[in-house]
Amino acid sequence: MALIDFENRLRKRFKHRAKWAKSKAIFCYRVYDKDLPDFPFVIDKFEEHVIAAIDVIEDGKESNKDWLLDIKKIILEVLNIDIENISIKLRLAQKGKNQYNKLDYSGALLSVQEYGLLFLINPFDYLDTGLFLDHRITRQWVKKDALNKRVLNLFAYTGSFSVYAAAGDAVKVTTVDMSNTYLQWAEKNMHLNGFKSSKKYDYIRVDILDWIPTVPPSSYDLIILDPPTFSNSKKMLLTWDVQRDHVTLINQIRSILSPGGILYFSNNYKKFKLNLEDIEGYELIEELTDKSIPEDFERSKPHVCFRLINK
Repeated sequence: MALIDFENRLRKRFKHRAKWAKSKAIFCYRVYDKDLPDFPFVIDKFEEHVIAAIDVIEDGKESNKDWLLDIKKIILEVLNIDIENISIKLRLAQKGKNQYNKLDYSGALLSVQEYGLLFLINPFDYLDTGLFLDHRITRQWVKKDALNKRVLNLFAYTGSFSVYAAAGDAVKVTTVDMSNTYLQWAEKNMHLNGFKSSKKYDYIRVDILDWIPTVPPSSYDLIILDPPTFSNSKKMLLTWDVQRDHVTLINQIRSILSPGGILYFSNNYKKFKLNLEDIEGYELIEELTDKSIPEDFERSKPHVCFRLINK
């Protein structure tokens, strides 16, 4: 398949997506999602910045610098952006949190807008930028449900759910992750939106699997759980596998969730199956995957999403 096929497809997708995004007041969105097998890219637009992640096949043309340069030129022309505002990332097969390993050391943090809230992204240093666009809808649900609630954001990454909870007038927001880097990033995101109260907003660096059993019962009314698919981090005593371990964690979380409290559980494992038989004590378990996938991610469906309500 020739480069002209990719150019034509990208031009068509961008025309459609740009029109759709403008009608929805969305400034950060996916333009192209592996539409053509010979061009296995994802291309995301973060306001005036574009990130293209290219799957690398062993001995494939992705290692050809001239080919990559041609791809870059096409993206620049079709999306009409300046050359300094594009980042091309080569994506190797990875597990767990390896996707968070550094690719560069620019330290660049740029502010982008989503539904009136601001988030810092790093377009260059990591494969992921700091804002998962496929959870755009889920974040709105959290904002709606957070009014007067005590909110806990687990595996919080850069705290986007925490920002939405604070914007929804939560009485308390606790942000938990094992990484100092991401907790500091989360705090910057909160401060960027004016949420600076040390009494209302906590940031805790801890192994979540060890920490939950120490939390007093019914401490939270709304919990967001978006764990990695797999992790063997040196900061954890044990490995984590979302398919193997989700029941244990969800059952533990119930003890710290108030009666009638809501748990949003999501993950990115394509073959994930929720083990309903062994989950205990929840009044309602509802799959919301289809409703939670934004239009620009319908092709790849990158996550599953469930809402559980405690008895």
